[in-house]
Amino acid sequence: MAQKSKTVFVCSSCGYETPKWLGKCPECGEWASLQEEVRIAKGSSADSKVAKPSSVRSYTLKEIEPDNEIRYKTGMSELDRVLGGGIVKGSLVLLSGDPGIGKSTVLLQICQQLGKKLDIMYVSGEESYNQIKLRADRLGVTTENLRILCETDVQAVCEHIRSAKPNLVIVDSVQTMNYTELSSSPGSVTQVRESANLLMRIAKSMSVPVIMVGHVNKDGNIAGPKVLEHVVDAVLYFEGERNLSFRILRAVKNRYGSTNEIGVFEMTDRGLVEVENPSEMLIAGRPKNTPGTCVACVMEGTRPILAEIQGLVTPTAYGNPRRMTNGFDYNRMAMLIAVLEKRGGYCLSNFDAYINIVGGMKLDEPALDLTIAMALVSSLKDYAIRDDVLAFGEIGLAGEVRAISHCEQRVKEAARLGFNKCIIPRHNLKSVPAKLAEKIEIVGVRTIRQAFEALIT
Repeated sequence: MAQKSKTVFVCSSCGYETPKWLGKCPECGEWASLQEEVRIAKGSSADSKVAKPSSVRSYTLKEIEPDNEIRYKTGMSELDRVLGGGIVKGSLVLLSGDPGIGKSTVLLQICQQLGKKLDIMYVSGEESYNQIKLRADRLGVTTENLRILCETDVQAVCEHIRSAKPNLVIVDSVQTMNYTELSSSPGSVTQVRESANLLMRIAKSMSVPVIMVGHVNKDGNIAGPKVLEHVVDAVLYFEGERNLSFRILRAVKNRYGSTNEIGVFEMTDRGLVEVENPSEMLIAGRPKNTPGTCVACVMEGTRPILAEIQGLVTPTAYGNPRRMTNGFDYNRMAMLIAVLEKRGGYCLSNFDAYINIVGGMKLDEPALDLTIAMALVSSLKDYAIRDDVLAFGEIGLAGEVRAISHCEQRVKEAARLGFNKCIIPRHNLKSVPAKLAEKIEIVGVRTIRQAFEALIT
């Protein structure tokens, strides 16, 4: 029976399918995102083989004997922290980020430590053997258990994995893989989906961890269909600007650990270097006796991190004042400015306001509200906040400073780094031990006006 082919149009952003071309995707609203794909229909239902009911079996929880969870340490404690303790055997991990952020660099670096005990296969669809060799020499990767395969045919890659039987597979990148039975070009929605499914079967059937590198689109989201994120066990995302040296690694999804942990790295000429104490890094080089700067303490998983918040308020030269943020939610900043005007009595309607999170970090925790407000008021009043003072707390629409979580851990981190005064919500005073209060002055406030008065005293 002859096979029939049909033409469909698939959205490259969300995977929506339609039999005819449309200028705008009805599902996600993207323009010019529908790509033509030719598909070959399979045989009729009479020709297809249906699994017999007797071949399918279900198990109760008592009948299932769980395997011991085996994790491979990468040699980078920051990466292990984000993964939940290391790479789990048989897991499928997706590592994404902007071009040049350090994805291929960190994967090649971990091969040096993992290669001491594991056989690693590095599959590259973007670089040649010579390019990878030059990069390995620059990064100091000399392990003999690392094999390089430059191939884009995903079926050939899977066959080579079955025959070589490595302990770890790295694919750079999944968008370059090509499934030859499909007529669409590499990187399309169908190609990425089928390539990821093949690699997933390899990882689960052979119990081999597979790490895939994924590209991002112009909006910063992972390129390809959304099903790609559902298939994998963990989605890691590199944040940071290419012109800045620091990189933040986050877990967007993790079936084997928390999604709240972050890893901090610094890009050097020898590759990515771990930053074991991010707080000291983020507040290093802070200007002395300068209005508009204040330090906050945010929680990233179980780790308290100090971050410097800079605010600038200047008279506007236009009819409408400008509001700009870098690393903080714009709408949240607009709400805080409205609360400062209505509840605090600070007139900002005729001033431009700018907020910057130093170090290239992107923070959205409510505990930043008080720090943002104090940085804006400090710049407005042209009053410099003391260098040894720290503030954090959530601000409500009534101008009240509300309680936050993990207050004791935040205060401990501030005291460890030499801060002498901490402005916190009054409701959190009872959660701070008396011994800790002897090391650092703690002031509880109820409103934003009380907070600023506590900062200037």
